[in-house]
Amino acid sequence: MAKDELNDEIYTQITALTQSGDALFDDEKDREALSKYFQAITLLPEPVHQWEAATWIFTAIGDVLWVMREYQDAYSAFQDVLHCPGGIGNPFVHLRVGQLDFEFGNRSKATDELMRAYMGGGEEIFAREDPKYFALIKHLI
Repeated sequence: MAKDELNDEIYTQITALTQSGDALFDDEKDREALSKYFQAITLLPEPVHQWEAATWIFTAIGDVLWVMREYQDAYSAFQDVLHCPGGIGNPFVHLRVGQLDFEFGNRSKATDELMRAYMGGGEEIFAREDPKYFALIKHLI
């Protein structure tokens, strides 16, 4: 989140909310973390998707929802990320979108997204994930 993109007051509020959300997420207080991230996203001026901060906030929202196995809502959040600066090409975003496509049974889309994740993040991006996701693309590498 580039400070020069937002006025100081909004930047400070968003930073505090997202840091609080991150700490709550680390403490496995997922619902409370989501609340902080949703508060942060509402502070962004319209159109929300133009801001670099939206990329990080929607990614955090999607990741929390992924962990909570609320896949449809997670997918929606990651689709928002893809409309934000730097969303397309972000290996982590492509990883989560690919995993969600996999869970929805969309193997072709999952393969494409997981390959994008691999191309941007290497095999390491799969290190902490269920091996089934890497197995889907391993034969293509």
